[in-house]
Amino acid sequence: MAENDASTAGESLDAQEIYEQTAALAAHLARAGIRFLPNAQESEVEAWGAHFVAEADEMPEVSVAEVPVAAAPAAVAPPAAVASPARPVRRVESVPAFTSIEGPYPGESLSVAERKARLDDLALQVAGCTQCEVLSNCRTQTVFGEGSSTPRFVFFGEAPGAEEDRSGRPFADQAGQLLTKMIQACKFQREDAYLFNSIKCRPPGSRTPEPGEFQNCRTFYEQQLALLRPEYIVCLGAISAQELLKTKLSVGRLRGKLHTYLESKVVVTYHPSYLLRNPAAKKAAWDDLQMMMKDAGLM
Repeated sequence: MAENDASTAGESLDAQEIYEQTAALAAHLARAGIRFLPNAQESEVEAWGAHFVAEADEMPEVSVAEVPVAAAPAAVAPPAAVASPARPVRRVESVPAFTSIEGPYPGESLSVAERKARLDDLALQVAGCTQCEVLSNCRTQTVFGEGSSTPRFVFFGEAPGAEEDRSGRPFADQAGQLLTKMIQACKFQREDAYLFNSIKCRPPGSRTPEPGEFQNCRTFYEQQLALLRPEYIVCLGAISAQELLKTKLSVGRLRGKLHTYLESKVVVTYHPSYLLRNPAAKKAAWDDLQMMMKDAGLM
């Protein structure tokens, strides 16, 4: 590599090569979130520096090898599609990182019989809940959760859909069938895990739950987790991950690493319904589950 650099360092580039390399650099900067190339004036440089710091947390990591070598931009005008000096600087606030939620689960770890009894009592409370007037009036029934009362793994989703609302079971639709296959690929069965949602009633039209609805249901899923005390919590989709971890980061920013919720390790991956719409994301979801399996000693 050093020899190649040395042999080309003294060679001059013709106008076409300069244009192509400058265009490549401009396209790379655009992919990184940079919308224009500023003039090299003191005031512009100062504004650009402030803009760059504000967006630094949102930009993907790029290796030096990916950045093409370009001649000075002054040697040739940048492509018209990229250069727009009159366009105002886009100001955004960087997304704050969240702190892992650490500490012991409240209360004592109960026996299997006591856990089942407490979960049954909690399910009755959920069935009679009317805190969310809209949800309690439009639901067919609540969807509490199902599975082992001593699970090593729990799968945590957003809210029931139409089929779950009819059956009273979580993940009972086509996405649930895919989730069952994903669980079986992890070398255990659906009944060995515990499946539930952050919201216990189907929102009208299966819309995204509102903040007040999450707040009203939070005590229920927190009690479920305190009773179950799983080793791993698999958050399916952005909504459940953001609710559990108290963050606004996307699945793409959260996946690929283990997070913490009290005594449990948290894995964030794509929701099965998203995978049905975007089959290409299945590989990434499988990578997330393999990460969990390796950590759990199943691989």
